[in-house]
Amino acid sequence: MRHLMSPLDFTTEELDELFDLAADIEIDPEKYAHVCDGKILATAFYEPSTRTRLSFEAAMLRLGGKVIGFSDAGSSSAAKGESVSDTIKVISQYADICAMRHPKEGAAFVAASKSEIPVINAGDGGHQHPTQTLADLMTIRSMHGKLDGFKIGLCGDLKFGRTVHSLINALVRYDDISFVFISPPELRVPDYITDMLKEKNIPYQEVIKLEDVIADLDMLYMTRVQKERFFNEEDYVRLKDFYILTKEKMDLASKDMLVLHPLPRVNEISVEVDEDPRACYFKQVKYGMYVRMALIMTLLEIDTEAG
Repeated sequence: MRHLMSPLDFTTEELDELFDLAADIEIDPEKYAHVCDGKILATAFYEPSTRTRLSFEAAMLRLGGKVIGFSDAGSSSAAKGESVSDTIKVISQYADICAMRHPKEGAAFVAASKSEIPVINAGDGGHQHPTQTLADLMTIRSMHGKLDGFKIGLCGDLKFGRTVHSLINALVRYDDISFVFISPPELRVPDYITDMLKEKNIPYQEVIKLEDVIADLDMLYMTRVQKERFFNEEDYVRLKDFYILTKEKMDLASKDMLVLHPLPRVNEISVEVDEDPRACYFKQVKYGMYVRMALIMTLLEIDTEAG
């Protein structure tokens, strides 16, 4: 039995197979419409989510399976004090696979260690968000044509952004990648990330102004400043509008630069940018569903030839 706690749980070769399967699902969804007949996905979401939870649910339903679960801790026995370990033991009796989101780092690891079914980490605190990373990687591969040989700028909340941390850790396994970290000093990428890049001799730079570097980027990964990760309102208010990607800033960029965002968006990307053909963030949502379909099939060891 296999779980997904981190994007690094899959080798780059296994990721290629996963993305190939997801691409085939996109081309011929009817071929896969009943491969999970009789299977049940449990969504155990201890904190709010729209895209990730609905993406998992849509993925399982499109594979012919069914979905049970809860969308916040208050509607589960966690409100009565039940532990994650006990909750997953109960879920294991009902479902065939579980997607779990939890505000505490490492909660999904605890669940996986006690589970009788595959567990997918759907986000744990500021730590990891592996399925978003899979969606990001598939978007890059589909839109850019490959997963190597580019410079990517990551902009906004690089301190608390679990999608950023997961994506960096995944991309360092590919060749000829360089990073530009764009953030205010208070939201810089953690030292363990830059220490890792130094150790691997992977080029990176840290800047404050997006305008200074946007012309040099092949890709720009925007993030929101996350109110829920701040300890006080004052710091959040001061930093929440630090970066706003506008049409004027897009005019400074390469005609081929891709713009990604894990969503939800607050106001860090102006809605006028949505019409720009370089804007890929809604495509990420679509690719996220296909890659979760492929992941569910893979962890349940369902024949990838769909019969």
